Amino acid sequence: MDKGKAVMGSGRRWAVEFTDNSTSHSSRDIPDPPGFTRASQEQDDSALSKQKKDAEANWKAQKAWEVAQAPFKNLFMMAFMMWMAGSTVHLFSIGITFSALLQPVNALRGVGKVFEPYKDNKVDLLAPKLVFIALNLVGLGLGIWKLNTLGLLPTHVSDWVSSLPPPQEVEYSGGGIPLH
Repeated sequence: MDKGKAVMGSGRRWAVEFTDNSTSHSSRDIPDPPGFTRASQEQDDSALSKQKKDAEANWKAQKAWEVAQAPFKNLFMMAFMMWMAGSTVHLFSIGITFSALLQPVNALRGVGKVFEPYKDNKVDLLAPKLVFIALNLVGLGLGIWKLNTLGLLPTHVSDWVSSLPPPQEVEYSGGGIPLH
């Protein structure tokens, strides 16, 4: 039995015949309807795809700026938490301070991964990346400032006493007259 052809004695009431008409007719043989040309359809498709690509590039640029400004919101929260932790050295204040230091460092290490979804030939990511880096550096500065207020940064000479050489002796004192 040929594929697609029904046999008369098979008991079917209807039959469908699948024939390949591609050799006998082509789509170019059939005239286009009035007012329709294939060239105008291709131009419309190219204009539509260009418009779609421009819209996608605008969306990517907008999202890149949102990501770049995200650390700004985090700065106020971190500053408030550091203020609430106080200026005495205890577990909570040290934890908050090191969190304030680690978050910007990790964000700065992953700048490329953060902006990778928004990479496009039409989108300039330099300015959003610079804003992202600057805001994370401000956050890092905030953490270093908190370390200083806790007294954990070695900023005084007395913090380095162990690495200073011992002072030279200027005077000698001798014993008195021995008594016999």
